[in-house]
Amino acid sequence: MSTTAGYTVTGMTCGHCVNAVTEEVSQVPGVTDVEVDLATGGLTVSSKSPVDDAAVRAAVEEAGYEVSGR
Repeated sequence: MSTTAGYTVTGMTCGHCVNAVTEEVSQVPGVTDVEVDLATGGLTVSSKSPVDDAAVRAAVEEAGYEVSGR
């Protein structure tokens, strides 16, 4: 069984932004898949068990962007 969590990321403007967020969030322990939609700023994180929101937010910030709501 897997779980998914959705977030909205602000500040992304290009494919490089998407790659940076994908790379950082993929390193969060337990994450099995990351999908980023540049047009909407949507971030979908899949994992085998719920992932710590703070860890996902920190990964997005490490990539240089912000999570605005969930």
